[in-house]
Amino acid sequence: MITNKVISFFTFGVFLIIIGVITNFFNWNQANLILAIGFVFELFALILFIYQKLKK
Repeated sequence: MITNKVISFFTFGVFLIIIGVITNFFNWNQANLILAIGFVFELFALILFIYQKLKK
């Protein structure tokens, strides 16, 4: 079962990616930074998920 921590990192990463894409359309300077942070959260959630699966 996926823990709440993995779900939390995943949903926050998705939220940041969506906000980054929206702000990219408006040529906001920090849009790429928000996208990158979103992808880092997604990667961290993936690593936690894989680690939990391998630990079992």
